Amino acid sequence: MQSPSAESLVPVDAKIWSISALNSATGALLEERFPSLWITGEISNLARPGSGHLYFSLKDATAEVRCAMFRGSNRTLKFQPANGDQVIVRARVTVYAPRGSYQLIVEHMEPAGSGILRRKLEELKTRLDREGLFAPERKRPLPPLPARIGIVTSPTGAAVHDVLQILARRFPAIPVVIYPVQVQGDRAKHEIAAALDTAARRNECDVLILGRGGGSLEDLWAFNEEIVVRAIFACPIPIVSAVGHEVDFTLADLVADLRAPTPSGAAELVVPDAAQWLQTLRSIDQRLAGGMGRHLAQCSQRLEQLSGRIRRRHPGWILQQHAQRLDELTRRIGTSLLRRIDLDHMRLANLRSRLTHANPLRGIERRRQQLERAGLRLDTAMRERLAAARNRLAVAAAGLQAVSPLKTLERGYSIVTDADSGAVISGSAALHTGQHISGRLAEGGFDAVVSKVR
Repeated sequence: MQSPSAESLVPVDAKIWSISALNSATGALLEERFPSLWITGEISNLARPGSGHLYFSLKDATAEVRCAMFRGSNRTLKFQPANGDQVIVRARVTVYAPRGSYQLIVEHMEPAGSGILRRKLEELKTRLDREGLFAPERKRPLPPLPARIGIVTSPTGAAVHDVLQILARRFPAIPVVIYPVQVQGDRAKHEIAAALDTAARRNECDVLILGRGGGSLEDLWAFNEEIVVRAIFACPIPIVSAVGHEVDFTLADLVADLRAPTPSGAAELVVPDAAQWLQTLRSIDQRLAGGMGRHLAQCSQRLEQLSGRIRRRHPGWILQQHAQRLDELTRRIGTSLLRRIDLDHMRLANLRSRLTHANPLRGIERRRQQLERAGLRLDTAMRERLAAARNRLAVAAAGLQAVSPLKTLERGYSIVTDADSGAVISGSAALHTGQHISGRLAEGGFDAVVSKVR
């Protein structure tokens, strides 16, 4: 330990951080760096406390992260999450200050039902890429003015009507050949591969448009099949892939010579425009859209940063932190109570076992029999005592009767008492003239006033 006189190593102007300030500053940095993320993983350790919030972990094969989804966000859920579910979430990274650990605040959650297909797609993409099927150097340019255009798609879908309409508007003199196929279902991949092989053998078109309308990953899966990708790679005719909308992605887009954002866009790419000024206008429009997109992206990023700062200072955010802490303490109290209840149950079971082994019923029965015998003996003794007491009472009554003053009164005597005090008057000294006296006879009595004393 340093002595008080030792020189301190802490600089005079050093900023001394408290743990709370450090955790708060770390949370602010994480929220500014990762304002909103899309993350996929498997749910584990799911907890639903009475507050309505959700607490769980998201994990993959090698790591996991704690997550909290508060009640306001839970109301938008369209399914009931459970442990083991694969989900995709939109979340913000923050720090739970009381523990100093980082976590995700989940704002949106949906099932990752297409996760297996996406992994399968990535594996096939990697394998075919190593074989060189997606190499940029093998892609061929489109003919400036094709003599004939082929369309490989469903003849009943909306995509083919859009393509034909645009081709007729932009350059109606170019003939079109349609190779009808199914674009969805189990037979689609075989029909698409066969149609490309047919177009290659006939060699009647200068460019092919392979496409369909938009849909989910499952709907577009035929254009991710290996047989279709290899058929596109083997076809000697330049191919424009126009599968789904611009945000959709398939392996057909990678192996084709050119990818169009939509079937209608493919029609615009394979034929020249009728007017140069439309090309110029389109170029300006694209640059303007790009500039607006970049500007909107910058504004959106700035808005996210400002929103994050406002959230950190908003009372609701502070209440959420406290609510999470309250849920944690409630969970700990519940665990402690359950542990105490389990211990009480064990003690009760032990006492019940001991009570079973020390059953008092047999002792009670033995004592009851002893009590009955003692009761019989007590009854007999009481009867004998009462008989003896009656005999003694009769003897005493006879003796008392012999000396009773009532016998004397029956012979003509009386007992005189003072009427006020009730004292027995045995001589004339206790009398005076005018005194009220009472007399007791054998039968009845009398009251009198003394008129003369002798």
